[in-house]
Amino acid sequence: MRRWLHVTAAVSLAFLSISVRAQGQAQKDIKGNGAKVLTAGDISPQPTKAATEDPNYSIAPEDVLTIDVWKEPEISRTVPVRRDGKISLPLLNDLQAAGLTPTQLGAEIVEKLRATIVHPQVTVIVAQMSNLRIYILGQVNRGGAYPLVPDMTVMQALSIAGGFTPYANVKKVYVMRKENGADRIYPVNCKEVISGRKTEQNIHLKPGDTIVVP
Repeated sequence: MRRWLHVTAAVSLAFLSISVRAQGQAQKDIKGNGAKVLTAGDISPQPTKAATEDPNYSIAPEDVLTIDVWKEPEISRTVPVRRDGKISLPLLNDLQAAGLTPTQLGAEIVEKLRATIVHPQVTVIVAQMSNLRIYILGQVNRGGAYPLVPDMTVMQALSIAGGFTPYANVKKVYVMRKENGADRIYPVNCKEVISGRKTEQNIHLKPGDTIVVP
């Protein structure tokens, strides 16, 4: 009888040991799978967030652009816009970017890639905006933010904005500029500048300047 009890106890301990090992292995598998999912989530690529969603945004020098050419990772990359307003891409060398919208630049890249790629698809995103911009407000045909090119003057900026509306007071134009933490006003009588008198009013612009046409 005692021998039978010993045998029964041994069998029970064996089953218990197997059960414990199976549960431990199952828990390890669950943890292992969870770790794999977490790792995959950590390294999954995140979409580039645009610095601006404005479709009319005009690319400026020192902006940073993310250019994605579908199924062409060798060409796709993030590039800065140089001070001369151009970018460099494989197969295309230098391209003018400043002054174009992202859509216009994308179309330009597509056109140039047709020589080497069948049906290229290009997306251009402004990943980072530079501070090299000026702003034009009031009675102009196309107000907004514009890239500041070297040695740009007030009259040149106004021409880029499409000129004046019929209601503009061209004698009372002024430039607002932040200097040493304070706002400074530079009056510009465009009628005098256009006529060749007091052309010193046609000042060179600096980053952040705002031209106001009342």
